[in-house]
Amino acid sequence: MADTQQVDPKAGKKAARLAQQIGGFAGAHGGAEGKIQYLGQRGARIVLVGEDGAWGDLVAPSTEIARQSAEKAGITVHEDFDGDFAAKVRTGPYEWSRMAGIQVGGPSNG
Repeated sequence: MADTQQVDPKAGKKAARLAQQIGGFAGAHGGAEGKIQYLGQRGARIVLVGEDGAWGDLVAPSTEIARQSAEKAGITVHEDFDGDFAAKVRTGPYEWSRMAGIQVGGPSNG
C-alpha cells in the first residue's frame, strides 16, 4: 500500500534548526541525552539532559521531526525517563519551588 502522507517542505528546515539547538545545549553541558514525548496536536517535547545534570526542553511540530532532530544532533534518545537517565537530572531551588512549592510551604505562585 502506498504512503499517502503529505510531506511538509518546511519539516527538514525545522528539524535542522532544532538539531542545531540540541547541539548547542549538548556543547554547553558536556553532551546530552534526550526523551521524546508526544504532546498531541501540539507536537512533541524533546527533553534534554546534559552530562552535567542541566536540563531543558524543546517542542517540535511532530514526533517524527523530533526524532530527526535528535538523530541529526547525534544524541541518544531514551524510550523511558527512568533509571540512570533520570538520575542525571539536577534541580535547584527554582525547580523545587515551582514543582512543589505550594504543597510543601514554598512561595505561592499568586
